[in-house]
Amino acid sequence: MRIIETPDDVAEGAAWLAAVEPRFAAALRETGPLPLRRRGDGFVALQNAIISQQVSVAAARAISAKCRAAGITGPRKVMWASDDELRACGLSRQKIRYLRELAAARIDWRALRTAPTEEVVETLIRVPGIGRWTAEIYAMFSLGHADVFAPADLALQESARVLFDLPDRPKERPLREMAEAWAPWRSVAARLLWSYYHVAKDREGIA
Repeated sequence: MRIIETPDDVAEGAAWLAAVEPRFAAALRETGPLPLRRRGDGFVALQNAIISQQVSVAAARAISAKCRAAGITGPRKVMWASDDELRACGLSRQKIRYLRELAAARIDWRALRTAPTEEVVETLIRVPGIGRWTAEIYAMFSLGHADVFAPADLALQESARVLFDLPDRPKERPLREMAEAWAPWRSVAARLLWSYYHVAKDREGIA
């Protein structure tokens, strides 16, 4: 299983995609080099993902900062904290439940680092509050899996519509099937589509 660890890995995947798909080659000429976008793994990464659900980026950062300041940044700390302490950080009742469920799941984060993508996804989506999109993003950016995609992402759907001149924005299942042709570098294809989305948005004013 290929792991993306450096910008050179991303560049290798981008070159492969450009060689097999002319539209990707054209997109790369507009986007330039693609970002690495690696981040930490483990409980805190999923804690931050739960915090980010249905709030603005600024609000999520503020809540995460309050959790760090209160020392509530791990499974034991979440379990030991009272509901009042968690609410004081800005967490809703539902997110408190999700974080407690995540803490109680006792996930072996070290083992996930070497697990296949589908095992990672299936392990994470058993936890209430973690959907397939969140699990796929975790595999992509926290674990560095080179061949994972997140077709439920609206920006990926819209970018694919524009780049491939599709009549409509593809739904999750058709886009997942479309992305099979981009294996074994689907996570680089995702990076490229996200980067192209911003280019197209600035150029064409897409939503």
